[in-house]
Amino acid sequence: MQQSHSSTGRNRLRAILSPFRRYCHWHWQRQSAPRFLCQDHELPLFVRNCHTTMDAIQWLRLLDWRALPSAGRPLYFGRSPVPKAAYIGAFLVKLDLQLSTIARLRRFLVAHPALVWALGFPLPPADSRCGFDVAQAVPCARHFNRVLREMPNELLQSLLDGQVRLLQSWLPNETVGQTISLDTKHILAWVKENNPKQFIESGRFDKTLQPTGDPDCKLGCKRRHNKREVTPHSEALPAGGLPASIGEFYWGYASGAVVTRLSSSHEFVLAERTQTFDKGDVTFFFPLMKDTEQRLGYRPRYGALDAAFDAFYVYDYFHHPTHDGFAAVPFCEKGNRARRTFGAEGLPLCEAGLAMPHKLTYNDRTTALIPYQRARHVCPLLVPEANGQSCPVAHQKWTKGGCTTTLANTPGARIRHQLDRDSDVYLNVYRQRTAVERIFARAVDLGIERPKLRNQHAIANQNTLIYLLINLRTLQRIRPTNVQP
Repeated sequence: MQQSHSSTGRNRLRAILSPFRRYCHWHWQRQSAPRFLCQDHELPLFVRNCHTTMDAIQWLRLLDWRALPSAGRPLYFGRSPVPKAAYIGAFLVKLDLQLSTIARLRRFLVAHPALVWALGFPLPPADSRCGFDVAQAVPCARHFNRVLREMPNELLQSLLDGQVRLLQSWLPNETVGQTISLDTKHILAWVKENNPKQFIESGRFDKTLQPTGDPDCKLGCKRRHNKREVTPHSEALPAGGLPASIGEFYWGYASGAVVTRLSSSHEFVLAERTQTFDKGDVTFFFPLMKDTEQRLGYRPRYGALDAAFDAFYVYDYFHHPTHDGFAAVPFCEKGNRARRTFGAEGLPLCEAGLAMPHKLTYNDRTTALIPYQRARHVCPLLVPEANGQSCPVAHQKWTKGGCTTTLANTPGARIRHQLDRDSDVYLNVYRQRTAVERIFARAVDLGIERPKLRNQHAIANQNTLIYLLINLRTLQRIRPTNVQP
């Protein structure tokens, strides 16, 4: 009987609170969407009179905010939850106005109540000109930093998905992304080890000593090249000096981006990814191309990349029997492996010009990013049987069993050597590699190279926001005349 009475009381309480719950849910749904999505004539007068807010609204509306989740379950008591769209819009405004820190962003928002209203922050009522307490509506700087650090990067990637869909809808007669360029940009961690004026007794570039300022950053080399080391006795040396391997080392991260060129003055970011600086450039290739292919709905036909991506699987990716696509990558002589020539049957030629027959194939799981098959080719004068002839060029390996070579058993391994890098078709594609360099130049202006952040997740989110803002500026410039802002 006691349980019966208690359950009846709960049912009565639910019936009494049901209208209130429905109203709260309806009110919460209205507050989840950014307020700037309504028409200009529906905005309050103090918002329309703020030029800074109205300028920001014009490009913020180009994002697909419906891809973001709602603010969370409605709260019947206490402070209402802040939608993720409000934080993302605030971070984009920070980057657009080049506010260096989160503290400056908060001061800027407090000074612009119209922008706080438009972004969708909950509005505590107050007796003021705008009708709410601006200082209470804007979260503190520590909370902004926590949101940037803990926000799932997938939310920002969904906004990038919407940008690609919007671009394809604006250019229906063009195939966006048929030619892409891919590269990486180094990012310096905010640690004392990257400050050349800071004295560090234990060693500046010791990868076993993790910097205390950033627990996630890793040591990496930006570039490495051979130079002639000038010595007091260099004049007596026939080569002019001793070769020395010189590199630029930093603690930090790397940002990889896939960019397509829309016209002579417009570039668009299709995919991006942030990793620690100890990862090689080629590790960006497959994740970035997977995201690019998913967003476009098809595989790009041509790729323009630098010599760091001179690998057989890069050529395999763009090679397809149904079209003439290829990867425009400069040839990189790795070690003593010079460019090879092949015969009419696809077999590699030795230095004497003889086709080297295939001897065996084995699986390799260690020398490349992906497991693949390697084919070993041997001297044709000794395999399958020795024919009694000697090597025409008297190769130094003739007495040791003849020449051998090992190549990946894929078309990309041959394309890498046979690609005509002097043809007009190759040069026209390779010239588009500068598209990603121009995107990186704009990203540097927005602060991607030296972020004032101290962990990988926050830096990755800020990098995605930077590329979103670059795309928004491009979309503003190419917006069709029949599309209303």
